[in-house]
Amino acid sequence: MEKIYNVLSPVYFKKDTLLIKDSKLEKNAFFIQKGIIRAFVNASDKEITFWFPKEGDIINSAYGYYYQKKGYENYHVLEDSVLFKIDTAEIKNLYTKDLEISNWARVITEREAIRSEERHLDYILLSPEDRYSKLLATEPELFQRVQLKEIASYIGISPVSLSRIRARMINSRCK
Repeated sequence: MEKIYNVLSPVYFKKDTLLIKDSKLEKNAFFIQKGIIRAFVNASDKEITFWFPKEGDIINSAYGYYYQKKGYENYHVLEDSVLFKIDTAEIKNLYTKDLEISNWARVITEREAIRSEERHLDYILLSPEDRYSKLLATEPELFQRVQLKEIASYIGISPVSLSRIRARMINSRCK
């Protein structure tokens, strides 16, 4: 951890900062110490949210990291945040010098691959109402930290549809 800590730089971002832009090559990765961020892509004149990284998560531009190309993703800071920045060339250099750090990165990558697959399967197997219910059960803090329109985008529906789902759920509890 000391080797990693030596190449990290603390950075502070205000709410509403666009941290990573799809139009720019990003050469850094960020460890989130405090705050929450919305990851989204631009498609057909709308933003589609695909993740809410928060404390303990690592973010980077996948294309920037692997291909040294502009990415497809954007990261929008939703709260004043404290992150630790690392140049991706630095971390790759550490991987070649330290098997323990390399294995640590592999475990993180495997964990993220599983989380990504689970999100993908949720879109295939679950109804929008079930995706909402699952999110409410597994990540209830999101509803305190993220606007409902962004949650609607994340579960793949319009804000109006989310409002209807919420109303149905409230009505079913009241009966």
